[in-house]
Amino acid sequence: MQFRDLAKQYQAIKQKMDAAMLSVAADAHYIMGSQVKDLEAQLSAYVGVKHCLSCANGTDALTLALKAWGIGPGDAVFVPDFTFFSSAEVVALEGATPVFVDVEERTFNIDASSLESAVKAVLADGILKPRVVVAVDLFGLPANYPEVRAVADRYGLLVLEDGAQGFGGSIGDRKACSFGDIATTSFFPAKPLGCYGDGGAVFTDNDEWAALIESYRVHGKGGDKYDNVRIGLNSRLDTLQAAVLEVKLSVFDQEVEAVNAAAKEYNRLLDGIVKVPYIPESFGSSWAQYTIQLDSEEQRNHLQQALKDKGIPSMIYYPKPMHAQTAFKAISPGPSPDTSCPVASRLSNTVLSLPMHPYITETEIHSVCCAINEYLRY
Repeated sequence: MQFRDLAKQYQAIKQKMDAAMLSVAADAHYIMGSQVKDLEAQLSAYVGVKHCLSCANGTDALTLALKAWGIGPGDAVFVPDFTFFSSAEVVALEGATPVFVDVEERTFNIDASSLESAVKAVLADGILKPRVVVAVDLFGLPANYPEVRAVADRYGLLVLEDGAQGFGGSIGDRKACSFGDIATTSFFPAKPLGCYGDGGAVFTDNDEWAALIESYRVHGKGGDKYDNVRIGLNSRLDTLQAAVLEVKLSVFDQEVEAVNAAAKEYNRLLDGIVKVPYIPESFGSSWAQYTIQLDSEEQRNHLQQALKDKGIPSMIYYPKPMHAQTAFKAISPGPSPDTSCPVASRLSNTVLSLPMHPYITETEIHSVCCAINEYLRY
């Protein structure tokens, strides 16, 4: 059993995928070929925003957004404490200060009340200027943007949607990556929409920011590639990866439907046995991960070993909250008594992600659930 079966996905789309990759090789336009612009137009239309600019990876996408906003020293950027490292890493790389915010226990996403408490604490301290909130769409589920936006508007914050795991999710009739002032995603192979290497994209309706990002992603170029008007990055999406993503995008809606069916079956079999994922009314998930919660770290770790003994893979996302990361000890104030992150700390000790992908079978899901049920009976 595979945790995320990319080989099975390839077999399902092999004919179209091989033709797309061979076309890139035959054309020999390996960098910024026509497939890149075609993909950007398709992604923009899918999400429902004016601009999509592809780049080398999801981390660069976040960096490009912060650069477009001029985020730097003296700025406070609010980041959920329970997320992947890059959500806060990019803040520190720009010289700004990540301020960690607790998350909701049921959704794993940023908690708006904790966000507001953190903003108030920063304002009271008077050292940093609140500038941005990074709202992460964790495990495929969009953050609660109505609540996040309300806090952001009260304090004049920009909203950066980190949709690295959220592409394909939704709130009502709006798609993930349309909720932030700028939004980003990742095309890492294991993401809901993944390529065959690294890749990412930035989304925005703002013309000025889009122009800046287009410049920053190619060494800060101006009117031509050898007139560099600012310090930028070398962060282009390869033509081959764009071609791969065009094929995958053509079947993406069917895959999102399939993972939702798989999640429904997991929920049917596991609800009442463990704490299963929660999807709020009107929200839709693309299920980058299917993550359960156990009663304790000991129970979680023992269950993971029991699954491994039966040949069932599982992963812990994430075993250490951001405020506990060694790299942030010297550059972030971390949680204070007023902005502590107990939920994030507890989740790090109790979460476990199970095999999930569009091509998982009911038989495989039943095997996983039977193994969990068997372990927890003893």
